[in-house]
Order: sequence, then structure tokens, then C-alpha cells
Amino acid sequence: MKHTGQPPLPDWVQSAYQTLERAYDSGTDELAMTEAHEFLLAESEDIEEHADAVYVVDRLLDRGWLYEVDGQLRKTE
Repeated sequence: MKHTGQPPLPDWVQSAYQTLERAYDSGTDELAMTEAHEFLLAESEDIEEHADAVYVVDRLLDRGWLYEVDGQLRKTE
């Protein structure tokens, strides 16, 4: 868990982040926003709708768990 001084992200968002990490473990260090949404929809048990995937990515960006460069999402190390 990242320490930002803010309340922790909900468990389902953190779980979705762990799911998303698998996409990065497959040999890439960045994903297009649409690829991240599609991966979450396909692989996360907690994501059932596109709006949920968008919400997760937005929260992860807001909290600094991910960052965006030229439309590509990268993990914050």
C-alpha cells in the first residue's frame, strides 16, 4: 500500500490495482488507458462495468499509484 497521508483506497480498488499489475508484469512498463480499462474488465473479479474500470484508474492516478505520459499509464515505483 502506498502511504500518502490520505485514507487508504477501498479494498476493491487495491485489489483491482493488483490485477492491473499483472498486465505490467507481462513485459511492458506502460499501458494505454483503454488497454488498462479492458484488462480490468476482463481480469478483475471486482470490475463488472466499464465505469468501474474508469473509476479505478482515475483513483489510482489521483493517489499517485499510476501516472500518465502521452496517454500511456505507468506504475509509480
